[in-house]
Formats: sequence, structure tokens, C-alpha cells
Amino acid sequence: MGISLALGATMAVAEPASLDDYMKQTRHSADATVHYGPANSQVAELFLPKTKGPHPIVVLLHGGCFLNQYEGFAQTSGLASDLAGRGYAVWNVEYRKLGEAGAGYPGTFQDVAAAIDALRAEAPKHGLDLKRVVAVGHSAGGHLALWAAGRKNLPSNSPLQTASPLKIGAVISLAGIGDLQGQGRVFGLPCGDDTIERLVDTKNRKQPFADTSPAELLPLGARVVMVHGTFDPVMPPYTGRDFVLKVRSAGDSADVITLPDAAHFDLVIPTTPAWKAIVAVLDREMKALPR
Repeated sequence: MGISLALGATMAVAEPASLDDYMKQTRHSADATVHYGPANSQVAELFLPKTKGPHPIVVLLHGGCFLNQYEGFAQTSGLASDLAGRGYAVWNVEYRKLGEAGAGYPGTFQDVAAAIDALRAEAPKHGLDLKRVVAVGHSAGGHLALWAAGRKNLPSNSPLQTASPLKIGAVISLAGIGDLQGQGRVFGLPCGDDTIERLVDTKNRKQPFADTSPAELLPLGARVVMVHGTFDPVMPPYTGRDFVLKVRSAGDSADVITLPDAAHFDLVIPTTPAWKAIVAVLDREMKALPR
């Protein structure tokens, strides 16, 4: 009897979400749209809760292998709308991706930096709490979220450096890559062997990872949570574990969370059990930030 019940429970588990499930999500409308640069992709959308501010902020960074053939920005609008309904102000960031003019190094990184720092101008208009900022990124966006938290450690000669980067209190990386050099081959399997090389311009730079890889910017000075689905073929759970060990060795607090019955895209669809678990992590990390 026990075996039969166990088999029945296993068969009842839903299949992990597919790329098609992710891509066909409905686009949600934002409360405000801000262009932080002249290019079409240099834009962010602000989703606001109905409650009175000041609102804690979630910086949301979509994935898509850094490639313009994937959308991402439209798909994360569903997550942004869901989080706004839970009391968060969500800054849904778009950036130039490989295949667009100016993307790669330094453009993609400069876009993310400019978009995040643009929150300073938006905060007084919309009642945003700049002391409570958590970055949430998926896949390539997970890398960019980790990178953004470490901007204060950028080399002084880097064109990515900006004065007084906005502080990020915690990063929740959803199947993201924290070590571009050490884990580039893993990421390259689904995204293309030359994607990382194109992103950081390995052909023309002697130290292409020094200012682009979160692993080179440790300690980030932010709490780090690496979240992975058990069945994720893009960034398997061991990649998050390995990066967490690096983060801890550098003196930052970090955890890795593995979600059962989830793959790469379950983490970014707001109707999945995986997303509900991620929201619980976000609630915990936001409450832990000093006010």
C-alpha cells in the first residue's frame, strides 16, 4: 500500500515549466515607464503597490542568455505585478542585449548600473524606500543582479565604475551565474559557446572578468541567496552551491536553496509553487534589511 501511494504521488507531480510556458505569459501594464537612456532597450517599468509608502524596492532583472532573440522584459512583468500586489515597488529593468547596437561590454553593464541608480530620481516621486532594496534576477539577470551589488568594488580604471552606486541590501539569484570564468562552460551549453566571450569581450581585453564577474568583486557587501530548481539543466544546483562557498569565504552571508520538482523556468512564472517559495525568501530577506 505504501509503495502504491508513493507512486501515485509521484505521478501527480506537474511537469516542469518549459520555455514556451514562460514566453507565452501575458504582459502586464506598469504604473510608470522611465527611459534611462536613448536606446529603446534603455527603459525600466515601475510597478507600485496600492498601499501607502515608503515602499520597499525589488529590482527585477530578466534573463535570456544576454541575447536579444529572447524577450524577458515582457515576461517578468507578470512577476512584477504579482510582487506589487504583495506590497513591493518593483523596478522591472530592460537593458541592451547581444545583437543590439551598444550591447555587451561595456554597454550592457552600464545600462544596468544606470537603470538602478535612476531609482534615486524616482524615489521621491513614488514613495520608494532606498534603504530597502533587494535585487532579484533570473539566469543572465541573476548574474547582473549579483554584479550590481558588487559595483562598489569595481577596479578604478573600469569604464563600468560610477560614483556612489545605489546600495543593494540583498540579492536573490534565480538560476543565475555568479562566476563567469569558472562556470562559463556550464552557461554556454544552452546559451552558446561564445556568449560569455561576446559579453565581456575576451578578444580585446586582457582581464575580461575583472570587472564583469561577481566572483571577482567579492565581498559584495550584500546578503546572497542562490535559488535553483532540482531539474534545471541550464544552471544546475551545484553551480549555486559552488558560488555560495566563494561568497562565504569572502566574508558575506549566503545560502543556496534547491526547489523540488522545478526546472529553469518554474522560478519565473507567478503561478508555480516555485515562485511562491521564492516570494517567501524575498519576504524574509527584505524584513532582515536595516531600516
